[in-house]
Amino acid sequence: MSFTPILAPFPAARPRRLRQSAWTRDLVAENRLHVSDLIWPIFVHDRDVACEPITSLQGVDRLSIAQAVQEAKEARDLGINVLALFPHLDERLRTSDAKAAIDPNGLIPTACRAIKSAVPDIGLLVDVALDPYTDHGHDGLLVDGNIVNDATVEMLIQQTLVQVEGGADIVAPSDMMDGRIGAIRNALEATGHHDTLIMSYAAKYASAFYGPYRDAIGVKALKGDKKTYQMDSANSDEALREVAIDISEGADMVMVKPGLPYLDIVQRVSETFKVPTFVYQVSGEYAMIKAAVEKGFMDHDRAVLETLLAFKRAGASGILTYFAKHVAQLLKN
Repeated sequence: MSFTPILAPFPAARPRRLRQSAWTRDLVAENRLHVSDLIWPIFVHDRDVACEPITSLQGVDRLSIAQAVQEAKEARDLGINVLALFPHLDERLRTSDAKAAIDPNGLIPTACRAIKSAVPDIGLLVDVALDPYTDHGHDGLLVDGNIVNDATVEMLIQQTLVQVEGGADIVAPSDMMDGRIGAIRNALEATGHHDTLIMSYAAKYASAFYGPYRDAIGVKALKGDKKTYQMDSANSDEALREVAIDISEGADMVMVKPGLPYLDIVQRVSETFKVPTFVYQVSGEYAMIKAAVEKGFMDHDRAVLETLLAFKRAGASGILTYFAKHVAQLLKN
């Protein structure tokens, strides 16, 4: 039931009364950012170097598994409940059939086992897609220049199972293939993984904001584009259809990606479906803030906190952000 607020005329109404001091502003704040809202994406590699800087993501490193374990411990101590793991494979392991994605002793299952052994109470979210494992950079299998849907889904099922058996708590299909949520849910049920959560990248747009991420996972040159499976940035109603399908197929949570350019989608999804709705502040958004701060155009911490609050205001249940560790430190202090 909606209502029309009763607004007194000036001077009976002086909205600035509620803004006059820090304590009044805090008292009436409509949205709050908490460390439990944060999911921290980290990149792992299989080399002996503990930390390898990512040129396009200032302040973000690729981590060895041993270093990722240390970061997981620090994340837990800061109150970050979930890490999102992404692989940077040796280029020699990238193939057209993405077979490294289904290796039970591969990088991500091995990292999951190591982190869970050291920090069993932290949640692990894993990406389900083939782009870090293919030599062409696509999220699916490429046949005669086309991404084949059903054969890709069969690979995604196998990838999911090796990651879950390695210790992943949440699988996050980011591939945007049709029918993959239902297929993955059925496979999880059939293999006894009844409690594994699915966070679907339900509304993932073909965006210009992913460039630094592709650098981070080592995609040298994407062959073509991803517009036949990722969404058109012009579309909003289509996002609701995609979300509805994924929920009906067994997704526990949904995600909108990218973040700031799609706040309207976050709001529509959260208000329409009333399910946990997450948003990914993607690499390009992170890089833009870092670049503007480096030029002296804005204050770093104020800009970061303002963008994260915008996600909460739009209705996000939680946020994947490369700023997670820094923000957790800010909130703790």
